[in-house]
Amino acid sequence: MRELLLLSILVMCAALLPGCYEGYTGNDGAMLKQYLEPAKLKELVDKPRKDIWIVDVRPAGAFKEGHIPTAKNFPSGEIMERLGEIPKTQYLIMTCETGGRAQLVIRKLEKAGYTRFMNWGANSRYFKVYGSVSDTK
Repeated sequence: MRELLLLSILVMCAALLPGCYEGYTGNDGAMLKQYLEPAKLKELVDKPRKDIWIVDVRPAGAFKEGHIPTAKNFPSGEIMERLGEIPKTQYLIMTCETGGRAQLVIRKLEKAGYTRFMNWGANSRYFKVYGSVSDTK
């Protein structure tokens, strides 16, 4: 009985963990929280700002199949080699499948001195309401 209870608790924690990072910001990223809701992110997609990038850290194949319009793809496995393409002055809204991978990338960015970011979490929150764009034909 005790093992069953423990297993149930672990399963619940695992199910809740992926979304735990939504809204996590760097020291200079608090202004990005205004885009945390899908409707607000849609406003940014419709009227992009040059100082804010939506960054999808999923693998290139997943990105090509569907992503948030205007998003840039910096796969998590390539991010450290591509830091030269990401100015530290840029505001970054990080997305992925669940938010967990984005948080792993954010930890790397923090160590590299980035402070202007937010973990938006699962891009499916956007897809469910507004759909996605595809780079495949």
